[in-house]
Amino acid sequence: MFSGMSNNSIDAKGRVVLPAKFRDELGETFYVAQGFGTPCIQVMSKEVFEHFCSQIMQLPANKAMILQYTFTATAVEVSPNSQGRVQLPQTLRENAKLDSDALVIGLNNRIEIWSKSVFEDYVNSQKEQLADAVGSLSFG
Repeated sequence: MFSGMSNNSIDAKGRVVLPAKFRDELGETFYVAQGFGTPCIQVMSKEVFEHFCSQIMQLPANKAMILQYTFTATAVEVSPNSQGRVQLPQTLRENAKLDSDALVIGLNNRIEIWSKSVFEDYVNSQKEQLADAVGSLSFG
């Protein structure tokens, strides 16, 4: 399970170092893809990616197609190099508005890579939904 966040740099070749604990959980090869309606890059193990793809194939055609266009079609299988760097395709970096700094976030079964300022703006825009979501939880 992925949790936590770290600030990382993206080098001139579009590579980012993922935290070692994340790389260990992801395995030798894994997938990067466009975010689910958010300006970020999703990072998933092969197993989680395949699970999402199988769920997509079970949806009605109109829903499956938009997910295939925006998620499956943008997915790229990657492997970290010996320094732990992962190549992020330029189209994914552009979609996520990533330049030289990245915020790497663990979200249970996947990781997201955000521009720090875009992430802060997004979270601030979701305060009403946050209050509603917290109200749905039981802390007992």
